[in-house]
Order: sequence, then C-alpha cells, then structure tokens
Amino acid sequence: MNNQVTKVTVNPKSITDDVLDRVNEMKEKDGFLLPKGYSAENALKSAYLVLQGVKDRNKRPALEVCTKPSIANTLLNMVIQGLSPAKTQCYFIVYGNELQMQRSYFGTVAVLKRLDSVKNITAQVVHEGDKFEIGSDENFQTVVKEFQPSIENQDKEIAYAFARIFKNDGTYVDTIMTKKEIDQSWSQTRQKNNKVQQNFSQEMAKRTVLNRAAKMFINTSDDSDLLTGAINDTTSNEYDDERRDVTPVEDEKQSTDELLEGFQKSQEAKAKGVSNNGNSNEGGEASEEIADGQTELFNEGTIKPADEADS
Repeated sequence: MNNQVTKVTVNPKSITDDVLDRVNEMKEKDGFLLPKGYSAENALKSAYLVLQGVKDRNKRPALEVCTKPSIANTLLNMVIQGLSPAKTQCYFIVYGNELQMQRSYFGTVAVLKRLDSVKNITAQVVHEGDKFEIGSDENFQTVVKEFQPSIENQDKEIAYAFARIFKNDGTYVDTIMTKKEIDQSWSQTRQKNNKVQQNFSQEMAKRTVLNRAAKMFINTSDDSDLLTGAINDTTSNEYDDERRDVTPVEDEKQSTDELLEGFQKSQEAKAKGVSNNGNSNEGGEASEEIADGQTELFNEGTIKPADEADS
C-alpha cells in the first residue's frame, strides 16, 4: 500500500484569469476604476511569472504550500491597489499556508498618489552631522524647518528620517521619526535581525517613515472603501500579529469567483469600519518587514535605492 501523499500544485494561470474576469466585472457593474495607465492584465501576467519562483522558508514552492483562496485574494488585492511586481512595487510572501503581499517603498508611493488629496510624496534620511531643524506651523503641527544634507555625512549613522506628503491644496504634512523609533518599528517584524534592514538601512528607514505618514491619509481619505480596505489589508500583513488565522479553508472546491466576491465584501466592510471611527482596524502601528528572497533582489540590483519612486 502506498501511503505517500500527493502534492497538489495550484495552477496560477487559472487563478490569474479568474481574477482578471472578476476585475472586469467590477469595472462594468460597480464602476471600479483602475489607475490611469495601469494594466491589470499585464500586472497579473507579471504576478503569474513571479509566483512560480516564490518559496517558503523551507524552500517549498508557494504554489504547493499556499491555499487557492489566499492566492486569489492576494492577486485581487494587488490589482485593486494598482500595483505591479514588475515595477518592484510589491512582493509575495508565504506565511504558513497563506500567500500574502507586501508593498515596497515604491508601492506605497504609488498607492498614496492614487488618493485624491495627494499630489506628491518624498522621504529622506538624516545622518549624524546633517543640519536638521524642526518646528511647528500655525496649527501646531510638527514640520521640518531646515534640512541640509552633506556628502561627508553619508556614511555616518542615521539620526532621523522624515516624509513629506504634498497635498493638492498646496499644503503639506511632515512625519518625523528618530532612529530609536525606527528601530522599535523594525523590532515588531516577524523576521528578527533582518539583513535587508541592516544592509540597506537608508531605504528601509524611508519606507518605515513613509508607512507611518501614509496611515493618516489612507484612513481619513474619501476614496473608495474597496481601495482603502485593500490598502489596510496589505499593511496589516506587516504586523507581527499572532491572532492572524492561517487555517486552510475546509472546502477547497469553493470557486475562485466566490472567493473573490467574498474578498470584495470583506474589504468594503473593513474599510467602512475604518472610516467610521477614524482609526485603522489594526491596533498597533505597521512594522517593517522584508520577506525571504528580498535580500537577493537588492543584491542583484532588482530593487535599486531611489529617492523618488515611479508612480
């Protein structure tokens, strides 16, 4: 008698096709709008290729480990936010038997630019010795008064990081973090002693402060509940949250279309819950994390440090 368990590999092409069909249906029936110039079909094709190389910590293929519902939800989440793995705006990670997506620095910039009130975004790192001064405006909001970086200080320790979000009404909002605050955020990640944070600390510090700055705009925006729900769902993937349920769905025969329909309803409900109380559905602050394989992406030059990301 042969007791060997047969591995079942999910067909990513089938799921990407189902997700694309669902997106097109949302556009026709619900008036769902994608970012100008964004091709859901191209993004899903890119995701199809990337998924075939994604593995978990034990080097097992994600398509053998992850449930079909988690893959479908992740891909729909990606399209709703207008992200593409081809532009290193997002990457896929295996947690248990779930596939999850996280945004890169570039992805967070792209998502913020989708919000109606946001015109542009920048994030900067302040090194020891740089001239840096903060103050307050007429509304007693903390703002950066002066920042003069010096090439001589480029290799010195990071002292602060700040992000500035320019609004369409001509105003801007600054968010500032000390290195201690950045380290505290990094300490909340699921992967401790992250090599990417150590080896690419400048870019990761920018990503950290940008994510903090993004919270207010995302959770108080008047943009669609579907968009804000998807954004918050991705942000919650970065929490070291033991409450997250990664139990596989019992009925694996459930259709992808049913899964996507359920995902849309859950995101709308989640976003409405955020907008009603003005706070994120998550209790803590988003922590920073890079998944397995991201160190290689940096080292191979796939993800390049940049002060500004493409929208």
